[in-house]
Amino acid sequence: MYAVIFRAELNHPDPDYPQVAAHLRELAISRYGCLDFISTVEENLEIAISYWPGLDNIQAWREDPEHRMAQERGKASWYRSWQVQVVEVVRDYGSGEPRQKEL
Repeated sequence: MYAVIFRAELNHPDPDYPQVAAHLRELAISRYGCLDFISTVEENLEIAISYWPGLDNIQAWREDPEHRMAQERGKASWYRSWQVQVVEVVRDYGSGEPRQKEL
């Protein structure tokens, strides 16, 4: 399992930013196999973490036309700065329902 960590400093998102983000989250889950997608905003900082079964899923999501258009809008106006990290999850455990068995 892999995680994509997106961190951004918000600039001035337009009013439809929350709807675009919600639509893209649903698209990642329904079309590209995203296992979970969580995000939060505090003041002008956003962090989103999505979980994926494989690198091929992440690559397909990265190349999605709607996602690409949102990336361009983000670079042009929504974000002052941003960073993406793709990491491999080597252990996943806790008190809740696991996304998959412990590795």
